[in-house]
Amino acid sequence: MASQKDIDRTSDPETFRQEVRQFIAENFPDELKSKGNALAAVEGPATETAAQKSWREAMGSRGWGTPTWPAEYGGGGLSRKHAAILNEELAKAKAHNPIGGMGVMMFGPTLLEYGSEEQKREHIPPICRGEIRWCQGYSEPNAGSDLANLQTMAEDKGDHYLVNGQKTWTSGGQWADKCFCLVRTDRSDKHKGISFLLIDMDSPGVEVRPIQMISGMSPFCETFFDDVKVPKENLVGEEGQGWTIGKRLLQHERTNLSGGGSMARMMGASLADIAKRYVETDSDGRIADAVLRDRIADFEIRWNAFLLTARRAAQESKAQGGVSEISSVLKKVGTKLGQERAELTIEIMGLQGLGWEGEGFTQAELAGVRGWLFGKATTIYGGSTEIQNNIIAKRVLGMLDHQ
Repeated sequence: MASQKDIDRTSDPETFRQEVRQFIAENFPDELKSKGNALAAVEGPATETAAQKSWREAMGSRGWGTPTWPAEYGGGGLSRKHAAILNEELAKAKAHNPIGGMGVMMFGPTLLEYGSEEQKREHIPPICRGEIRWCQGYSEPNAGSDLANLQTMAEDKGDHYLVNGQKTWTSGGQWADKCFCLVRTDRSDKHKGISFLLIDMDSPGVEVRPIQMISGMSPFCETFFDDVKVPKENLVGEEGQGWTIGKRLLQHERTNLSGGGSMARMMGASLADIAKRYVETDSDGRIADAVLRDRIADFEIRWNAFLLTARRAAQESKAQGGVSEISSVLKKVGTKLGQERAELTIEIMGLQGLGWEGEGFTQAELAGVRGWLFGKATTIYGGSTEIQNNIIAKRVLGMLDHQ
């Protein structure tokens, strides 16, 4: 007898669209309309409500939180066309995908490509069901932009590794269940001595210290490993393959940090709609300040053109088997546009865009200020703009250094 996922994959588009509408009508709680994915929230997980749990379990049971991932590992197994229909209907219903986080946007796609069969069957299904949070152990105090300089050591002890070292800027480390981590297994070679290891965050010897940011949030941490035992089966790929795997994961991260992913979802209302709440409009309902109107129109044109380019690039990359170096272009341009929008939003709000706490400011205004400050980091994390420029020059444009 055919499974529901088999039916999903083989049904014609319009039949599938009706099925999605019925599913949403039966399973999506009205109280969650226009709300975001709590699992992927940068400020950390809130207590899951009954409605949130019900919606997450419903989406996870169909694999629709990860719609194009293989059905045998808990994904939806949908074609890109069917996945697009799913996203369209969710948007129409003002329903969010309740399954996300680093497991979806970075680690899962990488493990599907490089992991063993046992690792895929162990780690992918909980990600598809939204049952687990992952964090990223890459940067170190002396290995930020020069990531290959990392010194966290994983010493071979026969049936396990003994990990010692420090990571920093570990996003969500204080809430994570597991960490995908770049470690050094050989000191004789800078790049070939790096391996990709999976570490349980509740292992003895793991210590996490949150870092408070200027925005008031603490989404990042310092993470310390003191004689942490990690089973050999937690090595992804082979020893020395970590640099290759780690770079692949960064391509997924950059795509999601740009307009190809989370940045697009963060934008919310248009700048024109925001401006009309704070500045004068003329008799035709237009923003009265012609200069401001021109600046907003210029930004919206460039942003929407970028979104179309990002969508096309993502489709081309998938057709070729996955993400590519074009993710560096998307990351560079998308994050810069995000910062530009935040600056213009604060300018539009005037004095209302300078609030930090207290009466006289709405929650949206206070969130806007914190978002503006938090956005300063987007051109740094996931690979700084300078690093993206190098990647674009060498791997996209084919330019070489001439000594």
